Amino acid sequence: MIYKFPAITFIISLILLTGVYGSDLPAKEVKTTPHLLRKESSSSLGTINHNFKLHAKKATSAIKLDGIIDEADWQKAEIANNFYQVLPYDTSHSIAKSEVRMAYDDKAFYLAVTFHDTVPGKRPVESLRKDFVFANNDNFLVFIDTFNDQTTGFSFGANASGAPWDGTMGGGNAVNLIWDCKWELKTKSYPDKWISEMRIPFKSVRYKQDVDHWNIQFSRQDLKLNEKSAWAPVPRQFPTASLAYTGQVQWDTPPPKSGLRLALIPYLFGGASRNFETHEATQTKTNFGFDAKLGISSALNLDLTYNPDFSQAEVDDQVTNLARFELYFPEKRQFFLENNDLFSNYGNATINPFFSRRIGLDAPVNAGARLSGKIGNDWRIGLMDMQTGHEGDYLARNFFVSTVQKKVFSRSSVGAIFVNKEQVNIPASWQGNNYNRVAGLEYNLAGRNNFLTGKLFAQKSFSPNASSSEEFAQGLNLSYSRKTYLLDFLQLYVGKDFNAETGFVPRRDFIQLNPRATFRFYTQHGPLVYHGVTTEISNLYKPEDKTLTDMSVGFNYFFVYKSRERIEFKVYNRFVQLLQNFDPTNKGSHYLISGTKYSWNEYSALFNSDNRKDFKFDFQAGYGGFFNGSRWFAQGALNYRFQPYGYISVIYSYNDLILPEPWQRTKFWLVGPKLDVTVTTKLFFTTYVQYNQQSDNLNINARLQWRYKPVSDLFLVYSDNYFPGNLNVKNRALVLKLSYWFN
Repeated sequence: MIYKFPAITFIISLILLTGVYGSDLPAKEVKTTPHLLRKESSSSLGTINHNFKLHAKKATSAIKLDGIIDEADWQKAEIANNFYQVLPYDTSHSIAKSEVRMAYDDKAFYLAVTFHDTVPGKRPVESLRKDFVFANNDNFLVFIDTFNDQTTGFSFGANASGAPWDGTMGGGNAVNLIWDCKWELKTKSYPDKWISEMRIPFKSVRYKQDVDHWNIQFSRQDLKLNEKSAWAPVPRQFPTASLAYTGQVQWDTPPPKSGLRLALIPYLFGGASRNFETHEATQTKTNFGFDAKLGISSALNLDLTYNPDFSQAEVDDQVTNLARFELYFPEKRQFFLENNDLFSNYGNATINPFFSRRIGLDAPVNAGARLSGKIGNDWRIGLMDMQTGHEGDYLARNFFVSTVQKKVFSRSSVGAIFVNKEQVNIPASWQGNNYNRVAGLEYNLAGRNNFLTGKLFAQKSFSPNASSSEEFAQGLNLSYSRKTYLLDFLQLYVGKDFNAETGFVPRRDFIQLNPRATFRFYTQHGPLVYHGVTTEISNLYKPEDKTLTDMSVGFNYFFVYKSRERIEFKVYNRFVQLLQNFDPTNKGSHYLISGTKYSWNEYSALFNSDNRKDFKFDFQAGYGGFFNGSRWFAQGALNYRFQPYGYISVIYSYNDLILPEPWQRTKFWLVGPKLDVTVTTKLFFTTYVQYNQQSDNLNINARLQWRYKPVSDLFLVYSDNYFPGNLNVKNRALVLKLSYWFN
């Protein structure tokens, strides 16, 4: 049966397609009082805060990174100061005093940041670990839009103890911290301030040539004040990473042409593993591989990998799975993450045509190549080809992805993606699909002031001997965000024959309608900053006859304090009609029958503690129905930091399912203590223990990382899995990996 859009979807689609014009109106909530003004370049695209300009002069002598800004170039540099408060309020200048200077030479650009203390005492810092958690540290971040497209860019930063931060930016405000590049940082503490100096080579970032300015934003978090501030003002409902609200850095002359750039990263790895369950002898393995990065231009990059090994990637956080569908776990392997938004941001969280974790987790990756970047002002392209080997029942496979994106209006874009999974060397006895393909089109709406955002997409899958109107998926999302309210609308459709084998589509054969509204009420005095309510309805229907199969009606009331403590109360009413047999314990022992219907209510409360304290915690607990029974649950995290050398944390989850015969009462504990030690900014040790009662497993993962040279690492990784009852070993592995970056 062909799915027909409901009338409301058609109307909202028209609003989406025409809303870009209204979305280009200037933001009335932001006063862009100009300072350090310069004449605007004729090529400027005009961000909301385009009048905020900082002139970066070319250095006349060498700049030494030592946390002492006494060089002549720093003394005569222009200063970005008078930061604006973003949190807890956004109506005045920040209390904390901040100063940022910039300079550059033929090979790199430099930043010198000075952050004065307003409140005496130690500066909260969680650890010395690279890519620290933003919310847990006094820190400085710079967000750089090198193409002036207000969508993509790079981020660098430091916490108050000198831990570095770097990542790529996509989607206008998201930072991917798995990305790595060569740059230098030196941080020095003083009794009343801290100073960081950065040197970032031009060849470490991509940018458009012959342009004399970049969009830029400077952001500071001072946890002692619980204040977040930005150089160019940002409405409090948005992160300071929002590229729509950047100012500009003006260069004396455009950054240099990069020419051909080549980085070669060879690595050696060896390991030993043993499967005690099958009584196998210890297996040893030694091998080598390499990554290569070729900068074809300052805007286009070619990545190559041969025989990659991802053993150093962090383990996934385990969860208790009480859902009826597959769970999502994020990609953590670095090769897949630069310009990741070009490949992985199509569709939405539950209709994604390309999910890179489908590659290389069930069979080894032999080799791969990825070309990604910008062509001209408005075009971005991405090509990826990965080849996996034969492993057990899995044939060798080739994965190919191509994507193109064209900027339209101020910050919006249209894009297309094609994903192809092809079996290689297929035997005559093969029973599966020889190939699986998905093609998709979408329009991303991003208003100039970021108030109105949205997406409209459509996807079609192709498999052998399959051709129907139900190999189709489609979605629409609209969000309108202001200080006092946030309005969302989501509509999705997935046909019953839609098949994205290289994507993430945990559920098929449904139509979903999901409106959501949040209202915030601000206070003028006292410890409470604001309180508010969120309400939403999510209905899922069978496309064939519009039968309601799932319903969730939610009502949340929350309180947010100046300390950033948060209290929230939640009430949900749920309805489910099962479309297939389902075991509510996910043990696979007894089943509720397809076609049966269940409805219940849930009640819960959560509390997030003051993040400034050495000891902090999150806690949520609740009670309610659960299919044909009821459920008590509690979950949260405890964290104690011994700054700046690391922290001890525990995540926990408890579910008590009170079900009738034949299940009776079922209890699931999940406990995950973690020790994270950062001896220096170059030596890290992490031990993560996870006990999962549902999967009857106790996992230990210990990882030592020594960054002995810039972007060059030695990893030692140990993992163990046990039966919790008797602590008998299931399997055990030890891996050593050494990499070195040549460029």
